[in-house]
Amino acid sequence: MTSNERVVVIGSGLAGVRLARRLGELGTPVTLIGEEEHRPYNRVLLAEVLAGRYSPEVIALPAPAELTRARVTGIDRAGRTVTCADGSVIAYGRLVLATGSNPVLPPLRGLFTEDHELPEGVHAFRTLDDCLGLAEAVRPGVRAVVIGGGLLGVSAARALAVRGAQVVLAQQSERLMERQLDPAASRLVERHLTDLGVEVHTECRVRDVRCVGGAVRSVELADGYALDADLVVLACGVHPRTGLAQAAGLEVRRGVVVDDELRTSDPYVHAVGDCVQHAGTVYGLATPALEQADALAALLAGDAGARYTGTRSLTRLTLTGPDSPFDLAAFGETEALPGDDVVQLADATRGTYRKVVVRDDRLVGGVLVGELGTVGALARAWEGAEPLPSAGGPLLHLLTNDGGS
Repeated sequence: MTSNERVVVIGSGLAGVRLARRLGELGTPVTLIGEEEHRPYNRVLLAEVLAGRYSPEVIALPAPAELTRARVTGIDRAGRTVTCADGSVIAYGRLVLATGSNPVLPPLRGLFTEDHELPEGVHAFRTLDDCLGLAEAVRPGVRAVVIGGGLLGVSAARALAVRGAQVVLAQQSERLMERQLDPAASRLVERHLTDLGVEVHTECRVRDVRCVGGAVRSVELADGYALDADLVVLACGVHPRTGLAQAAGLEVRRGVVVDDELRTSDPYVHAVGDCVQHAGTVYGLATPALEQADALAALLAGDAGARYTGTRSLTRLTLTGPDSPFDLAAFGETEALPGDDVVQLADATRGTYRKVVVRDDRLVGGVLVGELGTVGALARAWEGAEPLPSAGGPLLHLLTNDGGS
């Protein structure tokens, strides 16, 4: 593209703001369009706002100067314009979709009112408005049921417990955070939540939300048992927000399909962040979104060699309790296959756990709970994918040398 072509970015989340700021720094004309009324913010820190640790102002992102608050309703690819709900039309030289993702709303009976709205007391946990609504409703002693025991559900349950709620966490699979953690690490997360007063139920499926007068009163489990509830938090994951792309005729599978130039099936339209499917992968994580934004900014600013070739992403979570924080990190494959070498160090008294998995003399994954001093060295060894000198001494050194962070 030429340096004077205007880039229009739809979406003011982490990826959209990062891209717009990078382009502005590189001298490329850019317009960022965001539909939320709030200043752009770091969605990763919403649980800290819910817990009362941060105010909304603390998680605000430094937005670029040209921020348009509007909801885009359509894309005219032939005319290279976007139309907004207020009737305004914005022209683009290149368009970038950074539309993010929507919360998964499970198919529960009674979940929606006749007006297709969530009943009073039932909250998704995806936006700052969701977070502020929950923060206003929670108080000591309130009965809260969190549906979903992944990263988001664990964070929400911890935040509500810190605020004094009586929390039940219902997880359909057999353990918490099963996508990121191995069984031993999952047990430590469950123990931490239990110590905070959270009642954790795994292999537990919710089938019904019961309301009285339009407000939630209980949730019913598949076995018929009912949990009283003043609040219900839906933390069942997210899915890419692809409606605009589909309506514009762009290729969409699980997400908006892009190549290594973050280019969609239209060469004048790119996409970054949670809405994207790259090389068959939908990440839905902050680190890939930021790396995509950086690569695309360089490309659109004139670096013809800039490419995005994928992200090896590390999951990190800090659960702040009344006494001390509970830290964990996980990357790659945390479950060993036959023939893999595994090194584990566990300290039940201190509640720490470290494990790495090695395959063909390469570090393919690991999980650390408690003390994360070695996470930097381990992550570098994993990201480099270089053969380890041997499976024994160097691995033990990586697990125990806290100078590697």
